[in-house]
Amino acid sequence: MHWILDITFREDESRIRKGDGPENIAVLRHLGLNAMKKSSGIKDSIPSKIRRAMFSDKVRESIMKQVMNILPS
Repeated sequence: MHWILDITFREDESRIRKGDGPENIAVLRHLGLNAMKKSSGIKDSIPSKIRRAMFSDKVRESIMKQVMNILPS
């Protein structure tokens, strides 16, 4: 998991080091990684899925819909 976070999100290069910031950002990174893993609409690598989601509202929306359907109510 650490290798994926480092390569995909460049976690080791992060400059966030004070207070609760590092832990909060780590949680957001894990959520993002899990969302990309759970998205089944795009058959691509995680970095490519992130890039597509960055540039397309439709891709972001479909990923979020899939993640929200997985969450328990």
